[in-house]
Amino acid sequence: MNVVQATLSGALIGGLYALMAIGLSVTWGVLRVINLAHFGLILIGAYLTLQFATSWGIDPLLTLVITVPLMFVAGAALQWLFDRLSLSEFNSLLVSFGLLIITIQVASNVWTADFRRMSADVNPYATESISIGRLVFPVTTLVAFGLAVVVVIGGHLVLRRTFAGRAMRAIAQDSAVAGAFGVDHRRLSLLLGGVVGATAALAGSVFSLSNALTPETAYEWFGTVFAVVILGGIGEVLGTFVAGILVGVLSGVVSVVWSPATAPFVLFSAIILALLVRPRGLFTIGAVR
Repeated sequence: MNVVQATLSGALIGGLYALMAIGLSVTWGVLRVINLAHFGLILIGAYLTLQFATSWGIDPLLTLVITVPLMFVAGAALQWLFDRLSLSEFNSLLVSFGLLIITIQVASNVWTADFRRMSADVNPYATESISIGRLVFPVTTLVAFGLAVVVVIGGHLVLRRTFAGRAMRAIAQDSAVAGAFGVDHRRLSLLLGGVVGATAALAGSVFSLSNALTPETAYEWFGTVFAVVILGGIGEVLGTFVAGILVGVLSGVVSVVWSPATAPFVLFSAIILALLVRPRGLFTIGAVR
């Protein structure tokens, strides 16, 4: 029963991993920008949720009405900067890492480096759970999984069924040729950057519901999120979601069967083996490119 609980709980937590990774994956796949500052947007989104819920007494999920537009603008501004600098993939990695460090320092100055968590009186979701027999599912993980499903389905439909989505896929193939056929690369880049920022707000808000925050938390996301991006395939929407669930399940089961300390070793060993078999990622479904 412990293994079943760990499997199902891991799958739900994998929804959060996918929510964190989707923006990074699509930006990398479409715009050829490795945007590490995305982790900074998630961090700020989490802190803003905590701040609004604690200081203003707003329901944590309702803070999305504020944080999503703010992070949309921040994401679009970041993409505008990358376009203005005409950065290569490698240079975008360096520049965005510098921006991430700045963001972490700003968060430390504003909210201090101490661990902060929403108290139960402002966060009713932290102690709520749904039981099915002997299985228990925290509401926070259900919310994260539900939001991930909505984002994945919405993103997949947009990329496959709309003109903007087809234009983005054309940009991913060859931006110069797409431009020759009338695709406005810069405008679509700003739009995609804004949407990626909005997904960062969603991920940050959900993360803050059940976890303590410290500015250095952003560094802790690196390994898991990049594992999801690489396993799912760079630029894959549905693949990222499936990879997030796989990573969550694997981490959860290993933590129960062996120990939590063993989970990262097993996870990254599995990633190495998987990439030896399929270098482009395990789940090449719903590709952007």
